[in-house]
Amino acid sequence: MPLNKQAIIDFVESTQLRDDLPEFKSGDNISVHLKIKDGNKTRIQKFEGLVIRVRGSGLGKTFILRKETLGVNSEITFNYANPNVVKIEILRKGKVRRNYLSYIRNLHGKAARIKSATTASSKKKVA
Repeated sequence: MPLNKQAIIDFVESTQLRDDLPEFKSGDNISVHLKIKDGNKTRIQKFEGLVIRVRGSGLGKTFILRKETLGVNSEITFNYANPNVVKIEILRKGKVRRNYLSYIRNLHGKAARIKSATTASSKKKVA
């Protein structure tokens, strides 16, 4: 039985996929631990922020992380299967109704906060 091209691509990708990283979605606050090479030394740097978008699947899965520091916004697009990503920690689950939070780019400070999914679910149980 001959294999088609997609079956071969899926087989090669399955050997390179990572299963040690947690699943997260848009609106979550996460911390990404990156391996950075400075000359001959390597160090691990944390990048904490809000996930604006998660798109793709397999080896092409990417996510955009937004961070605001001292009034300066920075966004980094990470590949989910990047070997330089040491680990990802989910700091807080967010409750959003969209997959792509582009409107967050125009907001700063307190206005850019996302409701927490844990407090929203606990309020329903109490009421």
